[in-house]
Amino acid sequence: MSYQTITLTIEDDAAVLTLNRPDVMNALNSQMRAEITDAVKLAGAEARVLVMTGAGRAFCSGQDLGDRANAANLDLERTLRDEYVPMLRAIFDCPVPTIAAVNGPAAGAGANLALAADVVIATESAVFLQAFTRIGLIPDAGGTYWLPRQMGFAKAMGAALFADKITARQADAWGMIWEAVPDTEFEAVWRGRAAHLAKGPTAAYEAVKQALRDSFNNDLDGQLALEAKLQGKMGETRDFKEGVLAFLEKRSASFEGR
Repeated sequence: MSYQTITLTIEDDAAVLTLNRPDVMNALNSQMRAEITDAVKLAGAEARVLVMTGAGRAFCSGQDLGDRANAANLDLERTLRDEYVPMLRAIFDCPVPTIAAVNGPAAGAGANLALAADVVIATESAVFLQAFTRIGLIPDAGGTYWLPRQMGFAKAMGAALFADKITARQADAWGMIWEAVPDTEFEAVWRGRAAHLAKGPTAAYEAVKQALRDSFNNDLDGQLALEAKLQGKMGETRDFKEGVLAFLEKRSASFEGR
């Protein structure tokens, strides 16, 4: 696919997907959602980490409502089912770690696009906004799933009802994101995190994602059994053998991602 609304670069096993409609604060339209879906699948197959970020001053301002006539005639159920669900599933199902590098405001579906990533790193000047009730809607694009899991029920309910801006520092303190970093250090931090994951034990990262996600559905016995099953698989990987050897030889491991 030839991308018109995003860019995708892959270098040193790290894929960087940049939302590239800065004139509308990277608002999501049908074409962008299709391109993100395609790019995420490509990155999952060809890279060992995926970073999503935004061009210009915003990460993503959410759904592109366009002019008033088009906004009034939007079939929101169809749009969510046919366009958002494939995009969000591609991110959720991505076999490699995903990072949302939130470089500026993330609003509505744009905020929840960021929260779909495994790790969110935000610049301190960024804000997150569940803007939906401001126009008579409910949080979508996975917002009702991510928010209570990542920031707790009480904070999630307040964020959804009041539609207040949440600063990156607040999001960090509430457990909504991994970290908020000074603007001047932002790019160096997320690139460093991406480089770390790109050279790590990729199979183990995929198993970590499965184990933590499944913990919400398992009782203790079920989770312990899952840990044992996954750990058994990890013990058969080349990366585990390399990790043990490196430990014994007192050197840094050189993981292959398999």
